[in-house]
Amino acid sequence: MESREFGGLGQVSALTLGGGGIGQVWGPTSRDESVATLRAAVDAGINLIDLAPSYGDGEAERVFGQAFGGRVPAGVRVTTKCRLGNPPPSQVSSQLEQSLKDSFDRMKMDRVDLFFLHSQIIPDDSGDRYEGTPKGLFVDSVLPAFEHLVSDGRIGAWAITGIGIPSAVLETLQSNPKPAAVQAIANLLDSPGAIKRYEEAAIPRDIIAAAHQRGVGVMGIRAVQAGALTSSLDRDLAEDHPEALDYRRAAPFRDLAAEVGESPASLAHRYSLSMDGVSTVVLGVKNRQELNECVAAEAKGRLAPELMSRIDAAVGRS
Repeated sequence: MESREFGGLGQVSALTLGGGGIGQVWGPTSRDESVATLRAAVDAGINLIDLAPSYGDGEAERVFGQAFGGRVPAGVRVTTKCRLGNPPPSQVSSQLEQSLKDSFDRMKMDRVDLFFLHSQIIPDDSGDRYEGTPKGLFVDSVLPAFEHLVSDGRIGAWAITGIGIPSAVLETLQSNPKPAAVQAIANLLDSPGAIKRYEEAAIPRDIIAAAHQRGVGVMGIRAVQAGALTSSLDRDLAEDHPEALDYRRAAPFRDLAAEVGESPASLAHRYSLSMDGVSTVVLGVKNRQELNECVAAEAKGRLAPELMSRIDAAVGRS
């Protein structure tokens, strides 16, 4: 599997195994199948595992703990997260530390390579418009707590989830100290779908470019936009649901995938892997069959610029 530069953290595999699938966020599976999928991912050359307490109420982290029993394979890096919200400043450090301790207990570890703020960073004057961590609280309380965890050796570095208010994400990326990594939307529609909870226009490519320019590692997420870029949606959605709207918008893309003889899911993953500035693409697979499809897609290599342009035109990006 291709290795890529991941900001200042060295190289990682082009694919990352996300915890959503093995944590049963993206549909039911068994614990045994999740463990087998995680081990198969590492055997296939995936060396970054992206976890969080919210993925199945800790299930993804328990899967990791069961799969490796605290003996992480050589070269494999692990992340976890904390959805902090907006607690009183005096409680920030203790909440981050407790979240991390609980993750360690489930994962059977005492250190992670990356610790993400899983809340969106919001302007201080947001009032009740948004849920998240105000910028002032982030600067004054979250950053010192992160730096303390780094100095203690419990985390290798800290990172942010970049799916929130774009102006706040860009400001954070351009500030010092900067995060080691950011998770950003990376799909051919530039769509966050139902996780867009802000009024500004979504500008994921600007966020990716800003991160890349500053040497911040970019983890691309939502490559198939919660199923909107696959052959068919696997759940019933209202006609005006963001994913249903994106699925209809992607009809010309599915036609193009059929023309070139590739499944929409495979082509969508390859598109994300081919986007400028993306270090690694996070997979939401829940079983070995889905994993193998994504590994096979990565092995086909990056898309030619001409095909990228055709896909952009098909979905109205050009």
